[in-house]
Amino acid sequence: MLKGIFGKLFLWSRPSGLIKGFQIYSSVFFFILISFTAFSQQTKDDWLLFNKSFPAELTTTSENELTLSNGLVQRSFYLSPNLVCYDFKNLMNGEQLLRSVLPEARLTIDGEKYDVGGKLELSEKGYFLNQWLKDLEKGDNNFQYQSYKVSEITPHFSTKIAYWTGKPLPAKGIKISFSYTHPKLSGFALEVHYEIFDNLPLISKYLTIDNQGNRTYQLDQVKHEMLAVVEEESAVVGATDKMKKQHQLYVENNFAFNNAMHAELSNQASHWKMDSSYTSQVNYNYETPAVLEIYPEKGVGISLGPGEAFESIRSYELVLDSYDRERNGLARKKMYRTIAPWVLQNPIFMHLVSKNDEEVKTAIDQCVATGYEALILSFGSHINMEDNSPENISRWKSLADYAHERGIKIGGYSLFSSRSINAENDVISPITGKPGGAFFGNAPCLASEWGLEYLQKLKSFYTETGFDIFENDGPYPGDVCASTSHPGHQGLEDSQWVQMNLQKELYHWMNGRGIYINAPDWYFLDGSHKIALGYREVNFSLSREQQKILNRQNIHDGTWEKTPSMGWGFVPLTAYHGGGENAVLEPLSEHLSDYKQLMMQYYGAGVQACYRGPRLYDTEETKEVVIEVIDWYKKYRDILNADIVRLRRADGRDWDGWIHVDPTGKEKGLGMLFNPTSEPISKTISVPLYYSGLDKTASITFENGEMESFLLDRDYVIDIPVEIPAGGYTWFVVK
Repeated sequence: MLKGIFGKLFLWSRPSGLIKGFQIYSSVFFFILISFTAFSQQTKDDWLLFNKSFPAELTTTSENELTLSNGLVQRSFYLSPNLVCYDFKNLMNGEQLLRSVLPEARLTIDGEKYDVGGKLELSEKGYFLNQWLKDLEKGDNNFQYQSYKVSEITPHFSTKIAYWTGKPLPAKGIKISFSYTHPKLSGFALEVHYEIFDNLPLISKYLTIDNQGNRTYQLDQVKHEMLAVVEEESAVVGATDKMKKQHQLYVENNFAFNNAMHAELSNQASHWKMDSSYTSQVNYNYETPAVLEIYPEKGVGISLGPGEAFESIRSYELVLDSYDRERNGLARKKMYRTIAPWVLQNPIFMHLVSKNDEEVKTAIDQCVATGYEALILSFGSHINMEDNSPENISRWKSLADYAHERGIKIGGYSLFSSRSINAENDVISPITGKPGGAFFGNAPCLASEWGLEYLQKLKSFYTETGFDIFENDGPYPGDVCASTSHPGHQGLEDSQWVQMNLQKELYHWMNGRGIYINAPDWYFLDGSHKIALGYREVNFSLSREQQKILNRQNIHDGTWEKTPSMGWGFVPLTAYHGGGENAVLEPLSEHLSDYKQLMMQYYGAGVQACYRGPRLYDTEETKEVVIEVIDWYKKYRDILNADIVRLRRADGRDWDGWIHVDPTGKEKGLGMLFNPTSEPISKTISVPLYYSGLDKTASITFENGEMESFLLDRDYVIDIPVEIPAGGYTWFVVK
């Protein structure tokens, strides 16, 4: 390129071309200079690279207006004659997220609907002009704004970090609470809370109710968030549920379940709706998804008596600055590191299948010998945490003491769903009036007598034995219950809400005591720590060769939006759901190469797998291999638990791999490369390093070889030569 430029400059140096050449190439030089400056500034100010502070602040633009902002996102409120939020802005790109104004919330109490905040009748709802605020009304039947108070953000439940953890980010910022009353609802004290976080384009919202009166209210439904959002799709025809949803706004909440182990599919409270009053939209039938409401679809349905309090679902609204999936995934992971730091705990654990106590002790000793940190008694083991007899408690306390004396944490598996207790305690179908119809056919009701005793038995077991880890198979709170005789809920209307909150309370209780929770649903925002990366049980009955490639696909797909610590994988040391000899690793010494590579894949991703079987090693040689891998993992543990950027998805046809990046770490990156083919691979690959925080040069060391320096191009990419052995792997460190 430079040769071509200088050649043309030479030709244009002749008098006839001199002026023209100077004009063109001064423009080119100016364009290049501006591009470099802009790109450098982007790197310097990028909130994902941790190199600039974006503190939250509250500003009052007038006596009647205030704004929450942190330089990345803002929400503005007009206070009188009744409060409305009229501005929700993405400050990273200058885009407005709201096209119109809606109530702050909507409650159904004793069968009657009440809006919270001001009322504004608008004929045009495709955009909003600030001068329309002068037409704001109080609303005759609306909750009326009274005052606000400002405080710091605080955790909504206590948590104790008891295991090795990655790098949590401080959840600091500003909380503002707007208080409301209603003249017809005596003693019904309502507050709407907003939290804006430092250094994140994130705003949280929820509401609380304190019944300070003398009467009981039936709280049927609570919509705590209602947004008339800008639509990002122009479709003349098309149904609401068929069109794409808002892209600049990612919303997550703590009412998430359905066993998908996937955030969007688990989100049960975000509802995208049409707005038929938005008559200037292009959709012929007014079916554009242009309204977001957050509420439990089946309602709340509880009685709120004098002195009782209520807290709604909490929503977290993350504003995105890109349509790039990798960048948006990193944004979500930074959100988790801030609002759910407990998920960054990532102990090295074994999944033991045991028949007797001696096998538990042997496994504990093997954990000590190899550097493992925890032992979980898997499904099919001889543990029963529902047995609260003195003999059972004494037995497991003794084994917990044995583990703790040797520095090992211990936990166990408990099945809740997909089993039947009896007709009195199972969830009752609202269709048949009989047990059945649950997510897995049959399931107990958590609010039944048996369910309430189950919760108490678990707390007693963990308190008395000192167990450290809880692996919970269920509950699935989507299982509604039509029983009217269960002591924990009134009937169908409150059954889902009550069961969900009973489960949350258990997880909050465990978090306060440092108990680690593996749970098969998206309960991260209420205290669970780990979920499956991607899990189809029969896949672990396939051959080891298949498992190696499929596991890497799971790692690639399962870490788009999860930190490495949030997901678990699976390695069947012994037979699991069928499969022949080529599916398992036992005898371990006879499949040592596969055993090591499966460990290197998972530990190289920062992902703990359930190594399920009776032992971690069977010979001294096997033991040394396990120690080697664990020592390597612990040496690079910080960077291996940093976020993953994908390089190439495994397809069996060519190399695949990923790279961890950490702009604040000693190691800025660590890459894992794999070769599934039968021939060695020798080629040059491109490695993106923008999110490593490096901007000029990168020093690369392959395994334990010599360090080599590379210049980063304008896209923060380096091209490096790699050698990957046939059917094997290699790794490199970036500094």
